[in-house]
Amino acid sequence: MTNDYFRALVVEDEDLYARAISRELGRQGIGCDVAFCGEDALLRTEKENYQLILLDHRLPDEDGIKMIPLLLAKQPQAALVMMTAYHAIPNAVRAIRQGAEDYIVKETSIQPIVSRVLEIRERFRIRESSDGWQDHKRSGLIGNSPAIRSVVEELNQIAKSPETTVLLTGETGVGKEVAARYLHQISARHKRPLVNVDCLAMPPTLAESLLFGHEKGVFTGADATRIGAFEEAGAGTIFLDEIGDIGELQGKLLRVLESRRFKRIGSLKEIPLRARVVGATNRDLSEMVGRNEFRRDLYERLSVFPIHLPPLRERADDIYLLADHFREFFAQRLHKGVETIGDVVRHQLASYSYPGNVRELKNIIERAVIICESGRLELKHLPQRVLDASRPTKNPLAIPISFVPGIDSLEALEKRMIRQAMKRSANVKAEAARLLGISRYQLLRRMDKYRIKTDDDAAE
Repeated sequence: MTNDYFRALVVEDEDLYARAISRELGRQGIGCDVAFCGEDALLRTEKENYQLILLDHRLPDEDGIKMIPLLLAKQPQAALVMMTAYHAIPNAVRAIRQGAEDYIVKETSIQPIVSRVLEIRERFRIRESSDGWQDHKRSGLIGNSPAIRSVVEELNQIAKSPETTVLLTGETGVGKEVAARYLHQISARHKRPLVNVDCLAMPPTLAESLLFGHEKGVFTGADATRIGAFEEAGAGTIFLDEIGDIGELQGKLLRVLESRRFKRIGSLKEIPLRARVVGATNRDLSEMVGRNEFRRDLYERLSVFPIHLPPLRERADDIYLLADHFREFFAQRLHKGVETIGDVVRHQLASYSYPGNVRELKNIIERAVIICESGRLELKHLPQRVLDASRPTKNPLAIPISFVPGIDSLEALEKRMIRQAMKRSANVKAEAARLLGISRYQLLRRMDKYRIKTDDDAAE
């Protein structure tokens, strides 16, 4: 498949409307197939790969919303957009919860639908044209769960703002570096350098020089002028991993972020900061601020746009999808004909808690492919710790958030769902966000928009 390959499937029972969309997409250079019922759509997804599925809500043989998970199971890489002749908020909510990317009301003109398709194609081209997108797929920033879809959506949004500082949080192994690379590759900076800095690995005596550079002779051993990571990044991206361990350079980094300028050690010349700064940590910086271990002003400056990457145990529905991607990747790299994962293995993989998150799952599958001598991964290829795992009990708080039919506005529905989630999570915002399938940042933004306060907020 070439990078320009983009094909759409239109699932619509109104013949004239379906063919009008197909003709217009054809004029735009997009290959298009038409299915007039759900059964036909499923048959086509078995024979062809699609990057986009336009799905009508009301089909002659099935409810379109019920078709969403069936189609995405066969085409997990596809963006699915639901079309409907009726504007109904509960249906929009159901569609998006089932995995639809968007929900469009059909009009006499097909232009709004075509415009949306062209926007999705352009995003697809940007992603597929970069090695970073392939790394993103291989390394685990994929899935159909609401949690990971929310992360990708936020990264897509922030990519349009070239200077905004981003803070990636999450446990070890969730894919923070992958997210940073993905953000770099889909932004206008993708042709400029991406410089990675491990703050934890920097020797304290050399940290400032490594970040900002130094002039020749400024200290013992400075035999030549050296540029630092910030200068090396130029107009690209600098990724400060483990930023919670940057130590005594907190004050210096704050001044650089605020002034957008820095100096090499021993130089009076100021160098403009042109790169986007992306920080990442597996530590709770807000708790560190409370213990006076991290500067509050630096924390606030870094977290202009915080994005939390969920642990794998909170996106268990993605485990098999991830495992299959890693199986395919390592089978190709190692030239082995491992084509499937056995059902029993799939069940056992879903039973493990993954303290090492996606990175651990990747390592487990790599090991399994290495020792597998057939075309199918079996239980004997899994490490003992996975074999010893039992299926975890469900979180008692993970109760689907419901809504009451008859609500006449999306705002009223969102308010009700947020209040339900906050009540069930005992006002723990991170848990409430997980129940709603959005990020903590999105929850806080909506609570602020609707002026929703909790008892804890009132006490502050």
